[in-house]
Amino acid sequence: MKILATDLDRTLLPNGHWPADEGAIARFNDLTERHGITVVYVTGRNLPLAERAIADYGVRHPSILIGDVGTTIRRYEDGAWSFDDGWVGHVKRTSPRWNAAALREAIADVDGIAEQEDEHLNQFKQSYYVDHARRDEVLAAVDARVKGRYDEVIIYSYDSQTGKGLLDVLPDSATKRTALEYVCEALGVPKHEAVFCGDSGNDIFPLTAGFSGVLVRNADDQLVANVRQAMAQYPDLRVYFARGGRDGLSGYYTSGVIEGAYHYGLFA
Repeated sequence: MKILATDLDRTLLPNGHWPADEGAIARFNDLTERHGITVVYVTGRNLPLAERAIADYGVRHPSILIGDVGTTIRRYEDGAWSFDDGWVGHVKRTSPRWNAAALREAIADVDGIAEQEDEHLNQFKQSYYVDHARRDEVLAAVDARVKGRYDEVIIYSYDSQTGKGLLDVLPDSATKRTALEYVCEALGVPKHEAVFCGDSGNDIFPLTAGFSGVLVRNADDQLVANVRQAMAQYPDLRVYFARGGRDGLSGYYTSGVIEGAYHYGLFA
């Protein structure tokens, strides 16, 4: 079994400022189908937003959707989604101190954040918009109130489209990295054989966790720097930096995903 896991926005989906290659999505769909790839989307989007992306951009349905920044897992079979209840039980067992209501109350008075809409929250996900110019001050305040109390992990990223900072507070066992590890274990695939593609801040964890990583050419500069730093510290990490030039593709977005998959032999 070959696993190709990818973030959606500005990784597989060409919805950033960089130019996209015409026909790249159709090529991705064809290559993954012809080569029998198990496609996993690993995204901050919830199910309705993931379905909207599939409809709007014409990307294929995945075999598995890791959504809501890793807090939900669904499988897609015979045209229908099924929720992975085993993942919920796993998170509750491995992060027993997680308490979304208590955490929400603890940071309710932090200046510079606003809670995201209800559809972006769930039992394992507290999410906020952040004044990006004040991110250091905001993150320090959040840390002071919650760090180490709720078996939590605090993930900050920047949406270059809206100019907003995005803050997710999750159980430490329910992230993009841990969810993809869970999927690999369930499918019997060693994680170093699974390819993961990303572009922005919250992709740092799976990119530096021992999967075969791919950074698309339009990846955030800060993420590139952080990944290179991790590679210098841990020489066994495998991360490929898409640069374009393969089969006339630019390396941006979908083209970078295709380039990385070729690099690791998924389409051989």
